[in-house]
Amino acid sequence: MPLRLMWFSCVISLASLISPAQAATTSELIQTIKAVGPEGAGNVAAIKAVQELSQSSSIELLPLLTAMDDASPLAANWLRGAFESIAAREVKTTGKLPAKELESFVLDTKHDAHARRLAYEWLLKVDDKLAERLIPNMLLDPGADFRRDAVQRFIDEAVALQTKEEKDAAIKTFRIALKGATDDDQVQAIAKPLKELGETVDLQKHFGFVTTWKVAGPFENHDLLGFDAVYPPELKLDLTKKYTGKDGKEIAWVDHTTEDEYGKVEVKKLVPFKGAVTYAAAEFTTAAPTAVEVRLATPNAWKLWVNGKLAFARDEYHRGHQLDQYRVPVKLAAGKNVLLLKLCENEQTEEWAQEYQFQLRISDASGAAVVPAAAD
Repeated sequence: MPLRLMWFSCVISLASLISPAQAATTSELIQTIKAVGPEGAGNVAAIKAVQELSQSSSIELLPLLTAMDDASPLAANWLRGAFESIAAREVKTTGKLPAKELESFVLDTKHDAHARRLAYEWLLKVDDKLAERLIPNMLLDPGADFRRDAVQRFIDEAVALQTKEEKDAAIKTFRIALKGATDDDQVQAIAKPLKELGETVDLQKHFGFVTTWKVAGPFENHDLLGFDAVYPPELKLDLTKKYTGKDGKEIAWVDHTTEDEYGKVEVKKLVPFKGAVTYAAAEFTTAAPTAVEVRLATPNAWKLWVNGKLAFARDEYHRGHQLDQYRVPVKLAAGKNVLLLKLCENEQTEEWAQEYQFQLRISDASGAAVVPAAAD
């Protein structure tokens, strides 16, 4: 036997003698993947771990899903790859998956929404009744995809009832769909027929828009200096104060409540707006400490403070705007919370650069409105 072949044969023989205790466990392999860092740190080890895990049996599917709960986005992609390799092999060779365990994972809303959806989509390949069994009960699910699927089922049912001129049943079913709807296209698909059926739909309340503000401006933003300039409202918020603003003019806080059904505040109708900085302040009361998302849309540069702490900022003008353009996770305190928004408009004169506006809403991570508590 040639020397090279003899050496390779010995290596294979030695590898076959390694005991299970010497091999990396599933937990160790998963930790190797979760340890992958930015700029390629740990990638080589992670690739090897994924390759080893991909050869595992279906019993390892659940640990892989559970590991996604606290994994970084990069590590979650590696874990997903290993899961799909195992699942694809099982479906191809046996046509089965550990359905009971995976379905329990799908239904447990404490787990990562993307991992739950991954398990669900693979279960669909072996259980054609799964969607019919699970989705109607997911109307308020924290997972956006599950929620959307459930809403669509109720919309379709309501449309069918409306077609059959079963008005009361259609209204009831549209109203059920609306409870779970967070995507604007679905909300409109519900609101429009409800209005045609003589019903009213309060979109401000449904989305959780903040509609009542105190507004002060304009301060100077000549040559875009206003974004970094620290004007008095940033140092100490006092809604009774008057200030010296742009061009030396006195400005004060004024009350504004928007009637726009999407909570839009047209700042340029309230203050002279070219080369301007305007502040808008609002209160939001919660009964207990609450994790929320402040969802903002604006074509202007902006900064947002929550209870005096800078939450986010973006120095960009006229990028366009759409509902939920920016999502800022924050923790609200029990009781009264103060939101302060700084909105900057530049000096461009093109027609497309004349928008000076914002809309802001408070929601949970799924996009459902967070209802403010009654103020004391």
